Amino acid sequence: MFRQRSGSLPLAVAAILALTLTSCGVATGLGGDPETISGIPLASEVSATADPRSFAGELSLELVDDPVDPVTTDPVPQLPAVVTDNQGTVVEVADVSRILPLDVYGALSRIVFELGLGDNVIGRDVSSAFPEISDRPLVTQDGHQLNAEAILALDPSVIITDTSLGPWDVILQLRDAGIPVVVVDSHRSPDNVEALTHSVADGLGVPELGRELGERTRAKIVETEESIASIVPGSETARLRTVFLYARGSAGVYYMFGQDSGADELITAAGGYDVSTEVGWKGAKPANDEGLIAAQPDVIVMMSKGLESVGGVDGLLEKFPALAQTPAGANQRVVAMNDDLVLSFGTRTPAVLNALAVALYAPDAL
Repeated sequence: MFRQRSGSLPLAVAAILALTLTSCGVATGLGGDPETISGIPLASEVSATADPRSFAGELSLELVDDPVDPVTTDPVPQLPAVVTDNQGTVVEVADVSRILPLDVYGALSRIVFELGLGDNVIGRDVSSAFPEISDRPLVTQDGHQLNAEAILALDPSVIITDTSLGPWDVILQLRDAGIPVVVVDSHRSPDNVEALTHSVADGLGVPELGRELGERTRAKIVETEESIASIVPGSETARLRTVFLYARGSAGVYYMFGQDSGADELITAAGGYDVSTEVGWKGAKPANDEGLIAAQPDVIVMMSKGLESVGGVDGLLEKFPALAQTPAGANQRVVAMNDDLVLSFGTRTPAVLNALAVALYAPDAL
């Protein structure tokens, strides 16, 4: 699903839009009923826009919640499981009856459910919002802050986490309380989804299921990448210059995500041109007019709630007036996607890559 909005555009652009779009309407460009991934047409079944740089307006993508598809409904963990986690800590897990998966992306909880151990999950972080887990109590507060009291009250038998949530003292407190804590890699990209799945499964005593789920996810990613290739320009110079902007307007937080943030690999995998590599942004840097002008993006990618928090595209242009001097600002070209999915890089990775690629190169199909 998606919503399309057009703001206060230059008259010439508005005239073009009047012929092709309505402010909240649908421009399908499709015949028949195409195959979809999470409600978005499959890239290989749509036609690329002749000039993707000419498209104007915001696309707000709302990927539907695909049901959890566990590799088995009756897993038999081999316990105790002894693993060396990503920090080099040897952890022994003797009980997986009360699992607490926690990360800023919501990816770890989805992996646990797809391993068939969803019934054993006792709580969730704020990013874990898919229907099957939505009735579990939250253990994060003020966004992504871990709440030690809430976690201890759930009496977890094992915690699967990474370093994306804090404060880290809470993790140390949980370890001191005798809870096995398995820390996995916090880096996210399409290339390490399989390894991440293995790490989670190994810590829960189901390594073979982890291999099966990892291979299944990798196969779907490869299939999606092949589908995306049908609409992505072959020449790098023809690809859309893309920037990932993280915003929380109420807190005055505005960051441009660059190299090694995960956003760079998302953009590249979806067929965009990652500007951060060109201008040397690393990690997350405060956004400013100078940086946006230097980047000259054709498209800005954001989280849906982030864009909403700044008052939409109009609010973004008000915050960064110089953005109007870029193609993305002049065309109000912003692609927004579910906060809990866009950088998750878990089993939903194929859906995210497909959605972004279609929004970049076949927006008329949405």
